[in-house]
Amino acid sequence: MQFDRLRRRDFISLLGGAAAWPVAARAQQAALPLVGFLHAGSATPAASYVAAFLSALAEAGYVGNKNVAVEYRYAEGQYDRLPLLAADLVRRQASVIVAAPNTAAARAAIMASNGTPIVFNNGDDPVAAGLVASLNRPGGNATGVNNYLAELGAKRLGLLRELLPTAARFGWLVNPNEARAEAFTKDVVTAAAALNVQIEIAHARDSREIELAFATLARNKTDALMVAPDTLFASRNVQIVTLATRHGIPAVYTVRTYVEHGGLMSYGPNLPEAYRQLGVYTARILKGEKPADLPVVQVNKLDLVVNVPTARALGLTVPDTLLARADEVIE
Repeated sequence: MQFDRLRRRDFISLLGGAAAWPVAARAQQAALPLVGFLHAGSATPAASYVAAFLSALAEAGYVGNKNVAVEYRYAEGQYDRLPLLAADLVRRQASVIVAAPNTAAARAAIMASNGTPIVFNNGDDPVAAGLVASLNRPGGNATGVNNYLAELGAKRLGLLRELLPTAARFGWLVNPNEARAEAFTKDVVTAAAALNVQIEIAHARDSREIELAFATLARNKTDALMVAPDTLFASRNVQIVTLATRHGIPAVYTVRTYVEHGGLMSYGPNLPEAYRQLGVYTARILKGEKPADLPVVQVNKLDLVVNVPTARALGLTVPDTLLARADEVIE
């Protein structure tokens, strides 16, 4: 009988310990440093970039759910959601907030941060955008990566003209809700004037307007198309590539993701490298370094990617000179 009572007592004690396990696990999770990941776009298009970020964190010794927690907030292209999402990460006492891939996300994080360290990735000049005091000495609670995404409109137009030397009418797909739309457009219009070609501006704020924009471009017999840098467009890359193929419009894009889905050509920064650098800086801040002391990294590597099967489907022959300069040729 005494043995039975002892066993029963031990069993109840064991159950009590087991009941405490989830509490202990939650406490351990809560004790982990929290990295908030704020993104202006959608999860699926950003997946490969997030993988590069997490890989760099792991290389520096921080593995998700082991010694660091990562919480993701995606605005799905709705920039007006960014301030609330950033405030939520601050409320959850994030140790660092990573803000990508544009100035809108970075600015929302900085405004909400109340001193929380920020690591941003954007395509604008971060000094002109007011994110940092200078590239070498950021000076505040933010630093990050500048990937030059917004400064390449003229170069992309030149690549299209090289591929289509007799083309005279080029489309420009741009989201007017994007804060940098006017600057992007001015850059492209100036480049077109220098080449003595026409630019047809097509505005699109959502999926429906993207459809309408392509219908208009096709009706107006646009020779080729440039797609502006924009998080909304990046999240709709399959739709955009499909429409360009359906209407037979050769197009140049900002990043290789479009080309992976059948787009003709892209010219822009190596975004996996940019996100890898976000991971490097996040780890350094978790280890005690201050954003004010970490210079803004400038991603100098720009990749030209050409999809040869897509060119053939459009009835185009890519010049050997262009193929020779390409960083990657998809056969």
